[in-house]
Amino acid sequence: MFPVTGKKRIVVGMSGGVDSSVTAWLLKQQGHEVIGVFMQNWEDDNDDEYCSIKQDALDAMSVADIVGIDMEIVNFAKEYKDRVFSYFLKEYSAGRTPNPDVLCNAEIKFKAFLDYAMAMGADCIATGHYARKLEQGGLHYLMKGVDHTKDQSYFLYRLQQHQLARAMFPLGDIHKTEVRRLAEEAGLPTAGKKDSTGICFIGERPFREFLQRYLPTKPGEMVTPDGKVVGEHVGLMFYTLGQRKGLNIGGAKDGTGDPWFVAGKDMAANRLIVVQGHDHPLLLKPTLQMDDLSWTLPQAPAAGSYAAKNRYRMADAPCSLSPVVDGKATLTFSDKQWAVTPGQSAVLYDGDICLGGGIIQ
Repeated sequence: MFPVTGKKRIVVGMSGGVDSSVTAWLLKQQGHEVIGVFMQNWEDDNDDEYCSIKQDALDAMSVADIVGIDMEIVNFAKEYKDRVFSYFLKEYSAGRTPNPDVLCNAEIKFKAFLDYAMAMGADCIATGHYARKLEQGGLHYLMKGVDHTKDQSYFLYRLQQHQLARAMFPLGDIHKTEVRRLAEEAGLPTAGKKDSTGICFIGERPFREFLQRYLPTKPGEMVTPDGKVVGEHVGLMFYTLGQRKGLNIGGAKDGTGDPWFVAGKDMAANRLIVVQGHDHPLLLKPTLQMDDLSWTLPQAPAAGSYAAKNRYRMADAPCSLSPVVDGKATLTFSDKQWAVTPGQSAVLYDGDICLGGGIIQ
């Protein structure tokens, strides 16, 4: 837990899940003045069978009632569409695979929501992220959560000093199993609620079906690196590097018998490049370039040795950072990295300190 330095007015972002529920409960137990805010970021299809917004809001209200705090429902759908969803569609149109949850944190939870909370007279905001914050020498360091299996600093790497200064992460020192135990002990209705998966506004609905509502599809050829046609794709935007499922070319003639993977996109020719074998050379890269850089500390890190993740679910990989020039940088890895995907985020670490990162080119 974190030390309490006097009573604060804290606005908690409540999602209707167990993590934000326990966040609110802990802060209330510590004697703070706590207010809950449920952020409604999506409203295109609230009545859709896959959309859980209404149930999530009801769960958040039930928790607020038990914890004994006031709760508001605030609509950020316009900000979300303008700042996150438009970027999401633009990236997919360009053949890249964006991570909208990263942008949602930077633009909605720690910008639109933070501004709203400050206007309410809050001292700070709190979320249920598994991350920590260390204040030292006048700086705010973003740190990995103690539960490394749940650490969410990767999704927070675009936060800057002014945002971190007003943020609290009460779950950063707690393991997920303990969070569930606390929720049960406190009688919170979300104690056994399943964690949400998938992209925030898509929920559990079929991704391909969702994307087709907003972007035109353009089928084309699936080809090997030497140009041999082995199948047909339904639209380049539906595929990501390293993808194995859904290619429907398992029985291609003259193949090696190994599974097929997406290894690249030829946007000009509308061709999807596929290879056989998990460790095909085209899927392994020693370096990556990133731009649209964002650092958690006032200065960009110096060139040198660090560790990085180029996707959320991976172990830190030792690497060296090139000097940052014109808002761009290169990471060179000790071991080749598999399926480095344009549009995803590469996030840099110095031990448990999250330094920031950028978008893979």
